[in-house]
Amino acid sequence: MHLPDWLARRAALHPERPALICAGQTWSFASLHRDADLVALCLRELGVQPGDRVALLARNSPGYAAILHATPRCGMVLVPLNTRLSEQELAWQLADCRPRLLIYDEAYAAQVASLPVRSVALENLGMARSPTFDSPTSPTSSSDQQIDLAAPHTLIYTSGTTGQPKGALLTAGNHWWSATASMLNLGLNEADRWLAVLPLFHVGGLSILMRGAIYGMPVVLHERFEPTAVLQALVEERVTLVSLVAVMLQRLLDHDQAGVLPASLRCVLLGGGPAPRPLLEACAARDLPVAQTYGMTETASQVATLAPADALRKLGSAGQPLLPMELRVEAPTGEVGEICVRGPMVTPGYYNRPEATAKALRDGWLHTGDLGYLDEEGYLYIVDRRSDLIISGGENIYPAEVEAALLAHPAVAEAGVVGMPDATWGEVPVAFVVAREGSTPEVNALLEHCRASLAGYKIPRRITLVNELPRTAAGKLRRNLLRTML
Repeated sequence: MHLPDWLARRAALHPERPALICAGQTWSFASLHRDADLVALCLRELGVQPGDRVALLARNSPGYAAILHATPRCGMVLVPLNTRLSEQELAWQLADCRPRLLIYDEAYAAQVASLPVRSVALENLGMARSPTFDSPTSPTSSSDQQIDLAAPHTLIYTSGTTGQPKGALLTAGNHWWSATASMLNLGLNEADRWLAVLPLFHVGGLSILMRGAIYGMPVVLHERFEPTAVLQALVEERVTLVSLVAVMLQRLLDHDQAGVLPASLRCVLLGGGPAPRPLLEACAARDLPVAQTYGMTETASQVATLAPADALRKLGSAGQPLLPMELRVEAPTGEVGEICVRGPMVTPGYYNRPEATAKALRDGWLHTGDLGYLDEEGYLYIVDRRSDLIISGGENIYPAEVEAALLAHPAVAEAGVVGMPDATWGEVPVAFVVAREGSTPEVNALLEHCRASLAGYKIPRRITLVNELPRTAAGKLRRNLLRTML
């Protein structure tokens, strides 16, 4: 199935309507369409062919949006890279996806210089320096271009249980249906504006830009989450929708001492893992409309979302599956089991991972590995976001990856990592280490060793030296017993 290019259609129908508001400047749909065309033209001149993967290492910016919308115009597959990863982690992902090109912004120029890949600065992609738009016709005129909904659009890396990340392929159709499903649940008002403060390398942030073009809705884009700036945008930019993770929402409440959250804010979508109940109760006490969501990279963002009308009645629930998604829990009603989902938002598979794809996608259902239960009305409650996964401030951390870094130290014989509850971040990683015979590793030395190969949020907050780790008869680490040792 093919659809008209959604950004080009918006530019034709409403050229002067605001599409993107960032750093005090406004890009109309016409000017964003123009920039996307310029980027597509430049990338084709650089040799990018349909099907090529193009990696992007950049901060949230209008240029990021232009590259995203240029993706189907080139027929390329965009690979957003996590800007918080170490050079070693980035190099692994680049070796795995083998991109034709790496686009970067100036903040990462030094880091990119050491990576073995052809690269180009985002600033050199031919975009205009100003959002001012002077002509109704874009340079390469892609208003008649079609988007193939079955074509791969994005490749987003998500950690795997072995510690090695997997690239989840998302088609244009996955993004289209995700945007449609969200709109059917939340509705769409003429005055809607969505504030994007989540990193665009996460599907939760990227999906907001897709929705903006599909809905014809302005997106207010911030480079990063900063509570004061968010409060200001909610008031001055008349924001009606915002996507946050729990730690962001808590900081927002802490900064809103004067109670300035405006009535125009009709929904806070809360993702990134189950939210602490005290936080939800604090929001309910302030009549703040919070809708918990459940989703993942493999489903192009949301699977289930609590309708705002049910926010108080079903406090703590992630809601019901969004139309046209199907959701089941492999357990009787009220009992905990694995969550499985099926529908047009589900990834066709992992890049170059046939075994992982076959394990996750069975009989048309995505087996998420997440645990939850359905109540008698069909509302989903998340119990554990995969048995071993640590979610810290909305970032996914798999223990095996941290353990591998610790085991690379010559003084470490065994390592076990679990999540410890944290009032600010939800969870933080902590490690238990068995020293090699004749060695006595220093904790500070182990932390410095981890910093060389892991992103900062993955570094253990505490390392405890122990004589042995609890294991099964088959030698498998018993993480549940590690948690009791905390």
